[in-house]
Amino acid sequence: MNAADYQSFADAWESRATIRTRPRRVLENDDKLIYPLSRQPLVLSETFLRECPEQRDFALVQTLYKFINDVVIFETEIVDKTARSIAKNRFPLAFPFACRYDAMTVVVDEDYHALVAMDFMQQTIAMTGITPIGLPDKIELSRAIPAAVALAPEYLRSAVELICVAIAENTVTGDVAAFAKDDTVKQSIKGLMADHLLDEGRHSGFWARLVRIYWHTASEVDRQCIAHILPVFIGHYLTNDIQKSFDLRLIESLPISDAARRALKSEVSGLAFPINRHHPLVANIVRFFRSSSLLDSPCVQDALGDYLA
Repeated sequence: MNAADYQSFADAWESRATIRTRPRRVLENDDKLIYPLSRQPLVLSETFLRECPEQRDFALVQTLYKFINDVVIFETEIVDKTARSIAKNRFPLAFPFACRYDAMTVVVDEDYHALVAMDFMQQTIAMTGITPIGLPDKIELSRAIPAAVALAPEYLRSAVELICVAIAENTVTGDVAAFAKDDTVKQSIKGLMADHLLDEGRHSGFWARLVRIYWHTASEVDRQCIAHILPVFIGHYLTNDIQKSFDLRLIESLPISDAARRALKSEVSGLAFPINRHHPLVANIVRFFRSSSLLDSPCVQDALGDYLA
């Protein structure tokens, strides 16, 4: 794809963006879950079900807070940074005005998603009376992107940043889709996720097209250099260190015996997915590599061999 072939989605944004079209989502006081059980396996563990099943809602609310906190960090500190740089024509890789206009709509969308997430946290605190335990100040991408960028020569660092953000935006879209379909969860939460998904579907295509434009112009030497960096980024991105630390903090906050706390901590330590082709997010990552044309390059195929079925 050449830069000259890029078609803006400005009309679609005007007619469909959630900031333009969606009402405020208001949390319901009903018996539906505030967060999917499947996304917090701690509450399904043998020790939790035996020792403190009455703490389920507290644990799910805290996990929702962590999810909201992650969304705010992802949208405002990671995606916003790169999109805003492109929109203002300050990104080292040059893109035509249509791309930069669309990048500014991404900035608007992402900051709005963060605002909505913060509103939802406030609503949840007011309704439940549960205040957040200490929340992380970073997400996995906060470490993964700098680690990948640091491996690139200076002139390729912006390209690596672009590709990393594009991978993340395409991965989160599939993750949000699964959340939005869970019928055990409150309708307002599902609606929140569906709204987010509507915008993220547009964003994922935007980032994939920008990567296609860049990859079309990249030399074979540059492609090979970036290909060798990709597995490092994926390895950092798919770690669960931050989630594990949060879960341990959550266990510390539960009113349970020391023996039960030790047992829960032991169970949490075994919850991580292996970082290989069987990780649940890898299919989304590989799909991005196909749609962005990176996987057409033999060097990328070789570098990602461990993740390809």
